[in-house]
Amino acid sequence: MVEIRLADAGDLEPAVDTLVRAFEDYPLTRLGLDPDGYLDRLAQYHRLFLREVGLAHGRVWVADDHTAVASWTTPRTPPGVFAPLAAEFQEIAGSRAELASQYEQAMVLFRPSEPIWFLSVVGVDPERQGRGLGRAVIAPGIAAADEENSPAFLETQDPANVAFYESLGFEVLAELDLPAQGPKHWAMRRPPRN
Repeated sequence: MVEIRLADAGDLEPAVDTLVRAFEDYPLTRLGLDPDGYLDRLAQYHRLFLREVGLAHGRVWVADDHTAVASWTTPRTPPGVFAPLAAEFQEIAGSRAELASQYEQAMVLFRPSEPIWFLSVVGVDPERQGRGLGRAVIAPGIAAADEENSPAFLETQDPANVAFYESLGFEVLAELDLPAQGPKHWAMRRPPRN
């Protein structure tokens, strides 16, 4: 059984490697990042997000062997944390920057405006999926949200994920087709339970 623990800066690169493997064929990143150098762009995206948002202003949990990663923003994450990173994310998206921006504009309509625990990204190494690691790495964030009597929120573009997140207590808040024949998007919210 692997141990789940809070990540620190030393976990950044192994966590990025896991997220790249987990998201290699993910619908939103496949469409929202330039296909030229896609895997490098995907790594840059996750590295920037984990370093500047998750580790700096949120909470990141990892399996001790780095085969599972979950990054959350919390009610204490500064609301403007993404603004200084916008140009870098746009550069990473490359030729798909305009499309990525359209996706973001559609998704933001259903994001909560109040402080909340937001499961920003979760990934499990494909060779280790189906063994409970996703549930295990998400559990500490849910427990923290419940302890603070805070709802939790997440987004997914993979229909297979919806039932999994429902099993964790999340409910579908909104379902929409993203612009330009993009993937289906689900916004999901979990009320606090304590």
